[in-house]
Amino acid sequence: MKTLVLSVIAAAVLAGCATAQISDSDRLALYQANAGAPVNTIMYTSPRGWDRVDSEHIVVDMAPNRQWLLTLSGNCLDWGTGSPFIGLEPKIGGMLAKFDEVHVKGAPMSCRINEIRPVNIKAIRASENALREQAKAQKS
Repeated sequence: MKTLVLSVIAAAVLAGCATAQISDSDRLALYQANAGAPVNTIMYTSPRGWDRVDSEHIVVDMAPNRQWLLTLSGNCLDWGTGSPFIGLEPKIGGMLAKFDEVHVKGAPMSCRINEIRPVNIKAIRASENALREQAKAQKS
């Protein structure tokens, strides 16, 4: 019973501390504002992680301070038919390039990479935190 009470209290505390969500359009604007010029290829290493920005953009984390904003062909990140697991398929060994593909596990089609841009992830995280704080202040 004590465990249940602690779990309920912890859940209530976490819910109270939850930050406001940032809309997809605001997140995309943040990433685009903090992205460098498009490049044709990047060195491909096994990604450490990735983050969905919106239905046509993902950020791939290749290494510390090496994150890339990928613009994909159309609305192909359909989690309703697949799962939130992706696979990158470079056609040139060791390089990820424009027109390579991103696969969503279980989805019927793959996404073509239309653009690759380096991003300043530290600036993006700082901006996201500022937006969340602003949203929290407006709610109060």
